[in-house]
Parts: sequence; structure tokens; C-alpha cells
Amino acid sequence: MSGPITIPAWDSERPPEPSLIDDCVHCGFCLPTCPTYSLWGEEADSPRGRIVLMDEGHHSQLSAPMVGHLDNCLGCMACVTACPSGVKYDRLIEDTRGQVERKWRRPLRERLMRRAVFALAPHPRRLRALAPLVRGARLGRRAPFARIRELSELAPPAPSAPRLAERTPARGERRGTVAFLQGCVQSAFFGHVNTATAEVLAAEGFDVVALREPGCCGALELHAGESEAARDRARATIAALEGFDHVVANAAGCGSAMKDYAHALRDDEAWAQRAEEFSAKVRDVTELLAEAGPRAERRPIAMRVAYHDACHLAHAQGVREQPRELLRSIPGVEIVEPDGWEICCGSAGIYNLVKPEPAAELGRRKAESLLATDVEVVVAANPGCALQIAAHTRRLGRELAVLHPMELLRDSIAPR
Repeated sequence: MSGPITIPAWDSERPPEPSLIDDCVHCGFCLPTCPTYSLWGEEADSPRGRIVLMDEGHHSQLSAPMVGHLDNCLGCMACVTACPSGVKYDRLIEDTRGQVERKWRRPLRERLMRRAVFALAPHPRRLRALAPLVRGARLGRRAPFARIRELSELAPPAPSAPRLAERTPARGERRGTVAFLQGCVQSAFFGHVNTATAEVLAAEGFDVVALREPGCCGALELHAGESEAARDRARATIAALEGFDHVVANAAGCGSAMKDYAHALRDDEAWAQRAEEFSAKVRDVTELLAEAGPRAERRPIAMRVAYHDACHLAHAQGVREQPRELLRSIPGVEIVEPDGWEICCGSAGIYNLVKPEPAAELGRRKAESLLATDVEVVVAANPGCALQIAAHTRRLGRELAVLHPMELLRDSIAPR
């Protein structure tokens, strides 16, 4: 008599590819760089352990423990940087999470939390409307639920910049025209960073086109397994921005997602080629400016700063030296390197909202390493990192100012 039939966890709709799984030789170079392995020392909460689970999913059913270990991953991609075998863990975890979200029924509380996050986060106008309520809880007004009190500590600064002009013309000889993605969280809470970005690009000779739509590139959904919503946003973003010399992002998660569109839409016959061509045009703003070389005069700024490597810039995009190069181009700026640069701060898209306990511990560790540099200013190129670092240095009694590289460049270039 034959035994019971086991239905594999993964179906044929973009499963984690066995050929990519087989690239992992389980050497362990990823272990010291993995945030969750550093927290718990559990093999199943390491990159190579999760790859084993991905392989098991081709032969066995999903289970609560399997989903739990996959959910624990921050998607920081430090393992991609560390891996000597070139394992494409980024593609594996993206496809695996898409499968999980389609096939696993989460408990009601988790479903409601995720729905609330995705009903708000990709929508700048909704975020702006919510921000005063969350900030009010942090400033001492009573918050009715523990999770709201936790969220209040991550409250962003009040929106401080007028809406960015749709076109900012190049100063001097034009070097190209770029489409600038303003982003959802970035435009809602860090509009001043977008303004600084457009001003720097224009000063360096680029015409800047900053369309109001698309408001979100789909990064938060893509990295959390909400594949269909992310793919819809990818198509809308491509349609709006594909006709320019370059597509520029100043938020690490956005740049990472747009560079990944070719993978996300690889099985869409109508969009695969367009996605590949679009992804090839995407640049982080620091990457584009480093490629072009400086043209505008830099005036001195006397400042010691700690540079924080946003995971989706340093690991997912491999952009690590370019931001430092731009900062070094400012006379008087001294860069201090914190310990443990490769370990995530715990923000990780929506991770600090859906996994607040491990995110808080990682935030505390990152805050301690930054405070140990004895600087007053941290430079970071991602809004989630800025919020996480400010919140956790505040918890430790000394909040550090967090600036984007474009803010320092703009201050150095602007006439005085």
C-alpha cells in the first residue's frame, strides 16, 4: 500500500529556482553577517538554513515553523555580499516569499497588521495624514495599544518641504535628463531630501523630471512577498519613467527594487524586455554622480560624520564606495566608520513593523555602534534607516541627527 501523498509547498508560479538553491555549498561565510543568526545562533535562521528550507519546499508541505524562519529574514542581503559562491539569495527569498504569501494563511492578527501596513505605506498622502497622530503618541498623548506606542517611537519628522517642482533645469552645460523617483515614504516624510537631490543633480548638469506619479515603486511589497501588487507597481513605474536617460532613486530600497524589475517580471511576455531595459537605466543618485564626476564647486563644511551603509544600497546594489567618494569631495568632511557596518539596523522595509522585537534589538546594537563613534551626525541613504537610527539613539539618551548624502552635498554646493 502506498503512503500518503505529500503536496510540495511550492507550485510552478515563480518558485525558488533549484539551480540557484544548488549554488549554495553551505560553507558558512554568511553566518557572521546575518542579523538573525547573530541574534539567536539558530541554523534555520541563517541564510544557508533558509536555503535548506527552500529546497525542502520543493518536496514537502509548508508548515508554521518553516514560515516562521522565512519570516524572520530581514532581506538585508548581507549574505549576498559575504558569499564566495555568488549565491543569489536575493532572488531566492523574493520568490519564496511570494509563494508563502499566496499559499499560507496567516493568523488573523498578522493578516490585519499587514493589510494596514500596505494600505498606508505605499501611499504618500495617507502617510502624511497619519503622521501627526503617531507623532502625538510619542510626544506624550496616550496611545491605546502597545503596537501603536511602539510605532510612535519611529515617528518621522513633520513634512518640511514644499512639493518638488516637476522639472528642475540643469545649470550650465546639460549632461543628460533623468527621471527622479520621489518615492512614498521619502516624499511623505523626507521631502527636503528630495529637494536637495534635485538641486544637486541640477547643479551637476542634469535636467531633473520628478513626476508626481508613480508615488511608489513597489519596493515594500516586493520585499515582503506581495508579488502581484509589486508587479503592478513595477509596470506603472516602467510606463511612467522609461523614456529618460537614467532613472534615479535616492532611497536604497527603491533603487534595489527597480533594478530587480527584470527578475520580478521575467515571465511576463509583454513586460519582460521593457523591464530589463528599464532596470539597466536605474541608478542610485550617489552612483550616477560618482560616474559623472564632480563639476559644481564644493565649499568647505567642517563636520565629522559616521557613514551608515543602508543594506539595500551596500548589499543589494553593491553601492558602497560611491557615497563615501562624494562625501570626501566636500572639503572639511571627515568620515568615521562604525563597527559592524554590514549588520542591518533592523528597519528592513516593513520588518520593524511586523517583527518589532528583533528589529528593536538590532536597532539598539546599531545605535550603540554609531554612538561609539562620538559623532553628532550620521549619514544614511535610506528613509527607513534614518527613522530607525534616530529612534534607537533617542532611546539610548542621545539622538543623532541623520542626514542624507545629498543634503551635505547641497549645502556644500549652494551659494552663500
